[in-house]
Formats: sequence, C-alpha cells, structure tokens
Amino acid sequence: MTYSEAVIGTPGESMQSVVKVALAQLNATVGDLAGNARRVAEAARKAYAQGVRVVVAPELMLCGYPPEDLLLRPAFMTACHDTLQGLAVELADCDGLHVVVGHPHPWGASGDIRSKSHAVQQRFNAASVLSGGQILDTYCKRELPNYQVFDERRYFASGRDAGKGAVVFEVDGLKIGLLICEDAWFDEPAKAARDAGAQVLCVLNASPFHLDKAGEREARMADRARAVGLPLLYSHLVGGQDEVVFDGASFAVDASGRVAARAPSFEEHLLVCDVARDGTVSGDVAPVPSLEAQAWAALVTGVRDYLGKNGFPGAIIGLSGGIDSALVLAVAVDALGADKVRAVMMPSPYTADISWIDARDMAARLGVRYDEIAIEPMFDAFRASLAGQFAGLPEDTTEENLQARIRGTLLMALSNKTGDIVLTTGNKSEMATGYCTLYGDMAGGFAVIKDVAKTLVYRLSEWRNAQGAEVIPRRIITRPPSAELRPDQTDQDSLPPYDMLDAILALYMEEDQGVEEIVAAGFPREVVERVTRLIKINEYKRRQSPVGIRITHRAFGRDWRYPITSKFRA
Repeated sequence: MTYSEAVIGTPGESMQSVVKVALAQLNATVGDLAGNARRVAEAARKAYAQGVRVVVAPELMLCGYPPEDLLLRPAFMTACHDTLQGLAVELADCDGLHVVVGHPHPWGASGDIRSKSHAVQQRFNAASVLSGGQILDTYCKRELPNYQVFDERRYFASGRDAGKGAVVFEVDGLKIGLLICEDAWFDEPAKAARDAGAQVLCVLNASPFHLDKAGEREARMADRARAVGLPLLYSHLVGGQDEVVFDGASFAVDASGRVAARAPSFEEHLLVCDVARDGTVSGDVAPVPSLEAQAWAALVTGVRDYLGKNGFPGAIIGLSGGIDSALVLAVAVDALGADKVRAVMMPSPYTADISWIDARDMAARLGVRYDEIAIEPMFDAFRASLAGQFAGLPEDTTEENLQARIRGTLLMALSNKTGDIVLTTGNKSEMATGYCTLYGDMAGGFAVIKDVAKTLVYRLSEWRNAQGAEVIPRRIITRPPSAELRPDQTDQDSLPPYDMLDAILALYMEEDQGVEEIVAAGFPREVVERVTRLIKINEYKRRQSPVGIRITHRAFGRDWRYPITSKFRA
C-alpha cells in the first residue's frame, strides 16, 4: 500500500468531523534556504498550537520564487533537498501534523535524488508532505507557465514526466489532493486528484501580483471548484522579489465557488480554515482592498523587501518639488521609516521658487533628512569646458541632459559614500516614451514607479493624502508637471496630454493592439503614430534602466522582450 492510499491515524481512532487546515502565507527570500525553512517551521508550530492538522505553505517556499538560474546549479538542488529533509525532522515532534511545502525536486535517471549524472537529471516544481519526521509523498507540478514573467519550461520538466500521478493524502478521514499554481488553471490535474479520491484540493501558489490579480484568481479558482465539485484552498506567497511582488490574499472557496475564507493582502498571515468531509469550509474573510490600496501596498512591499533583503541601510531620493519624486518619497517613508530616507534637492537656474518651497515642505511633513546642493556652478563648468566644441550650435536637449546627469552623479556619489541606494523617480509614461535621461534621472538602483503610469501617479498621490495626514503638499499635485530644465518648460511641450498618452500606452504596450486598432478606437492618428514611434526608439534606454516594481500585467522588464534593432512599425 502506498502512502497516498493509506489512512493516517491510529486504528479505531474516531475521525474528526472538521479538520483544521492552515494556509501559511509567508514571505520567502530566494536562496535563504535556512531562513525560509525556519519561517515554515514557526508557522507550523503556531498552527499546531491552534489544533491545526494540515499546514500548506506556498509554491517553492523552501527556495523562494523565482530562483531562476540557481536551479541550474547542482549544489543548489542538493542544498534544497537537504533542507527539506531537515525541516521534516525538525517538525517530527508535532504529532499528527502534516506540513505541505513547495520546493524544487531533482530526480536522476536512476531514481536517486543524489544522482551524479547531472546530464540526465530532471528538475520538478514540487510539493512534499512532511509528517512524523519523514517526507511522506511528493507531487510534481504538471502545467508549467511560460508567459508574462514566467519561464518555468527553462527549468522544470512536467510532473507527467516524473512517472507519478495525483498525490492524495488522508488526515482524520479527509482526503486532500495537491496541486501547484498553474495546475489549478487547467481541467486535467484537478480532475485527476478528484478521481484519486480527493475531497478537497489544496493549491500551493507563487502568483506575481498585478492590479486586481486577486479577483482574477478567485474567479478562476471558483470555476475550478465548481468544475470538479470540490472545495479548494489556495495558499499564496507574499513579499517582494526583485521586480515582482506577491500579494498574499490566500483564500478558500467551497464547491459552489463561494469565497469562504480570505487572508489579508500584503502581509504574512496564518489563515485557518475549518474543512468538513461534507465539503463545508469556513474561516475569516478579509476585505478586498481598492485598486489604489493594492498599488500602494505593492510599491511599499517592493521597496521594503528590495532594500531589506539586499541589505541596503537606507534610500536616497532626488526631490524636485514635482509629483513623481514626491510620490516616491512618500512610498519610501511608508516602507522604511523616515529615519532611513534622505531627500536631496538639487536646484538649477531653471528651478522655480515654488519647487524649493514645496520640496522643503514635504520633507518636513515626513520628517526625513533634507539637503540642498545647487548644481549651477557645475553646470556652468560643463558648459565652459564644452564651449569650444559647441561653438555656433544652439542650446537644445544637450544642455538639459547635462543638468540631469549632474544630479545623477551627485546622487550616486552620496550612495557610494553612505551605502544607501538611490531610488529613481521616473514613471511608466516617461519610460515608455524616453522622456528621461540616461545616466541622469535614470541613474540609481531601484525604480519604484517604473510601472506606474502618470495618471495613476496622480491617483495614488490623492489616495495617500486621504489616508490621514496630507503628506504631499497640494500644490505639488495641482501644478502642471515640468522637468524644469529650461525656462517655462512643461511636460506637454514634448508629450501629448497624459490621459491620452496613458490610454494609448495601455492599448499598445499592455494589450498588444496595433496602430490601426488604436486609431479605430478614436485616438488621433498623428498622436498614435508619434507615441508608438517613441516607444520603439527608446528600447535602448529601457534596457539600461534599473529594475523596478511590476504592478500591471505588462511591465517593462521580464514581461517586455523586444529587440532594440527592429524595422517593424505596426
């Protein structure tokens, strides 16, 4: 008899009418195997103290998601397996507790997990059941996503190649079938678990956030539950990992698709669900945040974890008196605390007095360190040095870019001296159209609002000010946006109105619509052709930009892989 066919429990022991299952919504760090295992163990012990019998951790929790090319290193795979075995032993004293944890799983041609024949070894995205100090069974993910930010076929073989079918284990009379993330978006894996006797599905997930992704997940999982006639419990990762953010919001739906439990978004949480053998599920149901609240929490999480997990002591921001740098400053303070954030104002001859006033005002409201470094002497020195080379030529964007590059140099010097990271302040609308300067305002280590369109910048600023104290001075929000690199400059000297620009950007870049489709939707042809041309010719800039937080379903970065050299124009 295999473990999957066995009944766990002492002969004659009465079966519980309700089994407590905990969805352990945890924040993993890629490569921190010991730390991730410790988080699982701590959550498991906390759940065990509450009478929980089954704990479900997220997808690839043991190694963090996505581990990318670490998976190609045999030493990494061996370390993951050793850590899994150690976790099983560590939890041996939790009598009767079953812990399901996601991890990468190597399998050699001989069936030996330590096969030295790396050339014939396969890797699987797996979930193992731990109990009594042992690894009782292992399920291998069958459906491997290879779109948007996902690249799983580069690393993993399908569970169909593992020679194993569905994994169903029994606890107190309740038969639980395992699935991993993408499996639950397709019919066959869930049906296979049901046909193997599962009475409830537990799904381990690491599903990167984008706006309203939680609603999409719940709708699709409700469809899956109804299709197989089983309740479904969804355990999800939380936290930031480079450009992707995981929002948590783990949940459970009953067989009718009704949401029966939901964890809070963007925080570690242990969601305990009561699951009956008749399919009834109950638990706490957290509210669904607004889109603005989701976006803000994603940005805060991304900043907090990027700096925290990489060991940066703090952040430096070039504060201009404009709305983009104001938004980044507010996010950084919410993420890190005022004591870890420094704002630097670098006025030029074209900086308006109100920019100085508003920058000082905002820094004071948030309680951050604020410094001013005038760039006019350096700007004059550059122009003097280049005067002979530029003789007879009119001033143009060259002089504008010099100012931006002086500022970038100053910020990076402060970063090198203090160890603090420079947070860049360019938004998605600017990154799309190239309204940014290489080695200038693009200089830095992390691009906080790289995936936030300008119109959303305004919405988030209004939303943040509505959450108690007004941290962004009102005039920063209401004044016309300007780079202040020449007299009386505004963004709309160079770009279409942002509401039109962002709408075209969403259709072309996020929805893959062509020029003719966008024109047919009612946008002026000359504007559409101009915007799409700017997107194409500025690919080389985006390739050199810092990594930034992804909050839409199509961001510049892992989602967007276009050639720099291309003649295609539609």
